[in-house]
Amino acid sequence: MESNQQGDMQTKENIRQYIAQNILFSDQGFSYDDDASFLEQAIIDSVGFMELVAFVQKEYDIEVGPQELVRDNFDSVNKLARYIASKQNPAANAA
Repeated sequence: MESNQQGDMQTKENIRQYIAQNILFSDQGFSYDDDASFLEQAIIDSVGFMELVAFVQKEYDIEVGPQELVRDNFDSVNKLARYIASKQNPAANAA
C-alpha cells in the first residue's frame, strides 16, 4: 500500500511540474491546491488541455479514449492522478 501512495505522490508531483513548466511557464512551481479546477481557475485552456492529454499518454504510456476526455478525469491534479492510477491498474478499480 505504501508504494501506491508513493507512486500517487510522484504522479501528482509530475503533473504539477508539467503544468507549471509547460502550461503556466512558471519557474515558481504549481501554486494551486491539488483540488483546484484547471478550467474554473483558468489554469489551462483548450490547447493546454490537449497538451495535458498528450503528456499523460506519453509520460504514462496509456491510451486516452475520446469518452475519457471529461472533467472528472482531467480537471485537477487529484482527479488526473486518480485517472492515471486507474489506467495503470485497472484490476484495482474492478474490485
